[in-house]
Amino acid sequence: MIETFDKVMEQTRRRVLEGKKVPASGKVFSFFEVHTDIIEKGNRENTYGHKVFVVGGDSGLILDCMVQRGNPADSAMFLPLLERQKGLYGRPPRKVAADGGFASQENLRVAKEKGSTDVSFSRRRGIPVLDMVRRSWVYKKLRNFRAGIVANISALKRAFGLSRCTWSGWAGFKQYVRSAIVSYNLLTLARLKIAAAV
Repeated sequence: MIETFDKVMEQTRRRVLEGKKVPASGKVFSFFEVHTDIIEKGNRENTYGHKVFVVGGDSGLILDCMVQRGNPADSAMFLPLLERQKGLYGRPPRKVAADGGFASQENLRVAKEKGSTDVSFSRRRGIPVLDMVRRSWVYKKLRNFRAGIVANISALKRAFGLSRCTWSGWAGFKQYVRSAIVSYNLLTLARLKIAAAV
């Protein structure tokens, strides 16, 4: 606690007394949860915690999640997430639907080189639709699929408590996220089983 208190005093001295800017990586945002990062989301209000990247499939299940330290740009995380899928499933996904923050010409190029035939970013950021996908209707289907994933993320936040972690420490944060996803997946599996039986 003394080390954390020293950091708080140092950042206060630099900001208040010396009028200097302190980079987010050098700030303490929580005295009790020192692992907390600031998450800057463009024009939206800043939040505190960690970025959680989720990957979903046709079934509605969350197939993978990655909890990240710091505030990495989404575009910088696209290729590591793609590589992670290749490692988990032995090949990259053939079709990818991603948030607009992941969009870049470089990400599109590398994804295609790695074997993803269709890559849809929700905001195109100047990338023509037919550069991303082979047909316009494929773009629409992937865009709608992504909307379903956004609904799953909303359910994780609202119904499974992912909007606010109540467990302590960095390890507790990761465990909390994973337990929420396991709970969500169990409910989804139960719903799929009921739907198959009807």
